Amino acid sequence: MKSGGLALFSLGLDPLFLARAALAVPPTAGPPDRRILVCLFQRGAVDGLNMIVPHGDPLYYRERPRIAVPEHDVVDLDGHFGLHPRLAALQPLWNNGSLAAIHAIGSPDSTRSHFDAQDYMESGTPGAKATPDGWLNRYCQHDREHQNTPFRAVAFGPQLPRILAGSAPSLAIDDLQAFGLRAPQPAARDRLTRAFEELYAGSATGLLSTSSQEAFEAVQMLKQVNPGQYQPANGADYPRGRFGKAMMQIAQLIKADVGLQVAFADVTGWDTHVNQGSSEGQLAARLAEFGQALAAFARDLGDKLRDVVVLTMSEFGRTVRENGNSGTDHGHATAMLVLGGPVNGGKMLGKWPGLDPANRFEGRDVAVTTDFRDLFAEILARHLGATDLATIFPGFTPDPARFPGAIRA
Repeated sequence: MKSGGLALFSLGLDPLFLARAALAVPPTAGPPDRRILVCLFQRGAVDGLNMIVPHGDPLYYRERPRIAVPEHDVVDLDGHFGLHPRLAALQPLWNNGSLAAIHAIGSPDSTRSHFDAQDYMESGTPGAKATPDGWLNRYCQHDREHQNTPFRAVAFGPQLPRILAGSAPSLAIDDLQAFGLRAPQPAARDRLTRAFEELYAGSATGLLSTSSQEAFEAVQMLKQVNPGQYQPANGADYPRGRFGKAMMQIAQLIKADVGLQVAFADVTGWDTHVNQGSSEGQLAARLAEFGQALAAFARDLGDKLRDVVVLTMSEFGRTVRENGNSGTDHGHATAMLVLGGPVNGGKMLGKWPGLDPANRFEGRDVAVTTDFRDLFAEILARHLGATDLATIFPGFTPDPARFPGAIRA
């Protein structure tokens, strides 16, 4: 299968579906005006205090003499908070009301383990390791209105992430331009097709059968989309690199009207224990790519951004005080961004606890005042129309009174 060029596509638990890519099934696309959620995981624990800078708080500068972003470099938002200067490309989105930031958000679980915290954020069940599926997959399981396209839920990466693992079909695509565009030679194709049919003849049930069909239709739909010929619109200039490419390809699927409803991508490199930097340096470089990709995505979509919400997340934040290596250690609360046409933007959301040591979590970290599930639930309910939130977040009762107000009524 690798020699045939189709191994860049993966689908949950069913890798052998690839043999059927040689056949032809007419694809069924969803309606073009479907509302879309794009989730971006800043994996590694982004320093929310240097991403969304509390430049109006003198304690920020006292605790970070080497890595604080100088006040004259901060892109001011509201007189107290501002963007890191490498996120300046996002300021127009703030000004036009399509970008909001939520500070002091995170998990009620106190773990400082990357692995556990990421698992809890993707499963949506903090403190519970046995949850079998991810919260985005559970949303897809319980909302059965949008199940007529293989591109309903897509992750960009070499494997399906925890957040989309579960019984609802979803795709993992490493590179849209390479996915399904090179077919095996006829003899190899025939052998693969026969092997697949022998394996599943009379025994295809449930997810396996559905997954194979989803994969098969996806290959055919992408042949029509022709991703190798895509040109971003409106002068959008995506940064070079894996994340910029992922955002460009998400935009391409949105504009191709193939029925995308949920998209996911990882953004790595945020674990800044040593030489984090301030306006320049390690963190600044990651933020520059991040901000440029988001700005290009919004520009590329143009009017289609009215139906799209982009949610950024990270497993936890960093310590308020810098460490002895000019970096930061694992903390608790962080900052998240919400971007898009339905967003109640141009404002800071959530309750800011301040940086006073008396108000810090365990005396060292920004305290969590917004449970991440309240933000995620609000987006699912007010943007995607989800109604069974307690099932999507088991063991938790989402309450609209606690929603941070990220989505316009």
